[in-house]
Amino acid sequence: MAFKANNKEKDEVKGKTKKPVAKDENSTLADWKRRFKERPFMFVGTLVILLIVIVAFVLVPAIPGVSNVGIELEFGSYNKTPITLVPGNYFTQQVQGYEELYRYYYGDSYDASNIFLTYPMWRSAFEDTVIHVAKLEEMKKAGYVAPTDVVNREIAQLPQFQENGRFSSLKYRQMDNMAQRSLFREAQNSLAETRYTNDMVNTLPISSNEAAFMSQMASPQRSFDMALFSLYDYPETELTAYVTSNIALFRVAHLSQITIMSSEREANQILATVRDGTATFEDAAKNYSQDSYAETGGDMGIKMAYELTSIIPDAADRETLLSLPKGELSPLIRLSSGWAFFRAEEEPRAPDMSDTTLNARVRLYMMDFEGGRIEDWYIDRANELATSINVLGFDEALVVAGLEKTSFGPVPLNYGDVGLFTTLSSLSDATSIASTVVSDQNFWQTAFSTPVATPSQPIVIGKSYVAILYPVSETALDSTSIEAIESSYSSYWIGNTMNQALRSYFLASDKLDDRFSDAYFEYFQ
Repeated sequence: MAFKANNKEKDEVKGKTKKPVAKDENSTLADWKRRFKERPFMFVGTLVILLIVIVAFVLVPAIPGVSNVGIELEFGSYNKTPITLVPGNYFTQQVQGYEELYRYYYGDSYDASNIFLTYPMWRSAFEDTVIHVAKLEEMKKAGYVAPTDVVNREIAQLPQFQENGRFSSLKYRQMDNMAQRSLFREAQNSLAETRYTNDMVNTLPISSNEAAFMSQMASPQRSFDMALFSLYDYPETELTAYVTSNIALFRVAHLSQITIMSSEREANQILATVRDGTATFEDAAKNYSQDSYAETGGDMGIKMAYELTSIIPDAADRETLLSLPKGELSPLIRLSSGWAFFRAEEEPRAPDMSDTTLNARVRLYMMDFEGGRIEDWYIDRANELATSINVLGFDEALVVAGLEKTSFGPVPLNYGDVGLFTTLSSLSDATSIASTVVSDQNFWQTAFSTPVATPSQPIVIGKSYVAILYPVSETALDSTSIEAIESSYSSYWIGNTMNQALRSYFLASDKLDDRFSDAYFEYFQ
């Protein structure tokens, strides 16, 4: 009944009743995936209706292991109402429903035994159950109880009690009394949850003009070719040139450290015992130091000058350490949290330009602190490519430049990846950039303002790429699809905007005792 309750809310909002949809035996997994990618919002709605049949109206299969659990496994509570995992309850049905969705989408690659793959699935089921319980608590507080005759009418419409298109009292009486009472309670909860949602919807009317405006955003749609320059491929020659120009940043020191956070006085006392030989540096580090190097006798390993910046805030103190002769102790140095003194394990030295690991460390430094320099270098290369495209054409120019072409689309100007339209994240060839650019105003403006068959200006995509977009074609979405989007806008807005607001409210409530993670890993152990 759990999935029926959720989808009945949506059906009543739309003003029409949906019948359960049986699985088409001729549908292939590839077809399901294609339909999901083309219209994710509408497709998920179809799947959920299918799940009504699988989960709510058919015998709910037991999740492996649940039937063998001697006691109820509690994942938390809302307003002291336990959220438990037992065969057939709401939480279990939600888990089963998400598992069916995962199997349809992932196909043979879905592995139910991979607890890290299934964790988000179970977490979603848990959160859905929290919302379900919270809504029922709100209706209970309001004093609402679904009338008995309305509940009975709801039960009489269930498919498992139909015979020749009519309710069969014989089929209903074949259920034992406990099952009948359980079904009545589920139907009563379903109606209460539906009433809660309807009351919320009635306070938030959707303008028809708004729906019409939003549907027009689905057109036009564009298809693109794209060239990507990875910032992580910044040439070794450029790295070497940067080191040569900034040699002081990459000076090398091998240091050991003792950190005392309690007081400057205690830090000075420990430094004095090391200086006069009362204690060795290693013993003092193991016995008194309060940092991550204590167990290694204070040894920090090899550090470059730039790496000391995050440890030692004062530039003069850093210069002192980078000048320490081998075996010498530093004076006490003030850190952001405590005091420390150091010992030089080797003579400080300039970076070894023949060291094969040097460029790797320089690359990391530049990605963190000189990203703009790398971006500028690739923007110059991208501008050169754009010039070549205008002469040779897109494909030939990429061959000359040694780059691979990525193609994706058609997609509308879907800023924010709104599920009402074709989404960028649903296009498999755009996955490398989708999560970064879905809310990037510059990306969408460039994508839809660049003339067709013309290379775009270079676009910086996050901290990973510089791209050239090449719009291949632009098409208008057919009127039937636009009308379908307009008609579904109200339910989409309710299902996303309002329900997300409710989820945020209930999941942040101090009434929620969330013990999901501990219970999840306990269950799978």
